[in-house]
Amino acid sequence: MVVSTPNPKERGNFVMDKFQIISKNKPSGDQPQAIKELVFGIKKGFEHQTLLGVTGSGKTFTIANVIEKINKPTLVIAHNKTLAAQLTNEFRELFPDNSVNYFVSYYDYYQPEAYIPTSDTYIEKEALINDEIDKLRHAATTALLTRRDVIVVASVSCIYGLGAPEVYSQNIFHFKAGDKVNRSEFMKKLIELQFTRTNSDLKRGNFRLRGDNWEIMPPDREMIYNFQLKNGVIEKIYEINPVHGFNPGKTPILPEIYISPAKHFITRM
Repeated sequence: MVVSTPNPKERGNFVMDKFQIISKNKPSGDQPQAIKELVFGIKKGFEHQTLLGVTGSGKTFTIANVIEKINKPTLVIAHNKTLAAQLTNEFRELFPDNSVNYFVSYYDYYQPEAYIPTSDTYIEKEALINDEIDKLRHAATTALLTRRDVIVVASVSCIYGLGAPEVYSQNIFHFKAGDKVNRSEFMKKLIELQFTRTNSDLKRGNFRLRGDNWEIMPPDREMIYNFQLKNGVIEKIYEINPVHGFNPGKTPILPEIYISPAKHFITRM
């Protein structure tokens, strides 16, 4: 199963807020009529509509056109992780400038605790978490709370709660050049949001403070946000690829960034 990483344009709210399909193909055959009727049904508030079509008939492209016309955040539920991954990549090809996310269970293996009375055997709970899927789940959550043009392709994992969205939203960091930031309060807040301070290599959910050079790797992508400060004021925010490192003149400078909590489950202090 392969899911491409989120488009690097997908940051904050300074990208487009409207869905836009980028494709040489145009609706043809029965597709224009299907799109028209589906859009009509949604606007009329129909609870259920069914799009029929054989494999390869263009149902995904039809739905993409409906999403573009309705222009609302969209949840697509697939039968399993593999189909969800396929749909995610197809929607990303159609909506390269919008936020298309993959949200499935991050367990590669899960054994619940159990007791076998006949042999007096206790089996401990055991779980193996997929770190890449955890990153994609964070990317989906952050996108939902920071922008409008969002598609989330999910398995039934999406029906289980992640805590209060209001609390999560209130604890998303928003930084931009010119902001005044207190070092001790900054560090305290990151620790409250379950980030870990380190002096070695950064991993997702870690941060590093060295004088006026502050670095954070958010939970939703493997990129380093480097803050250049002067007298407690953010002068520049660099987005550094940890593989390529800092490259003067080539490393992107961002006008603003959003950083979500390192873990999904947070509560009010």
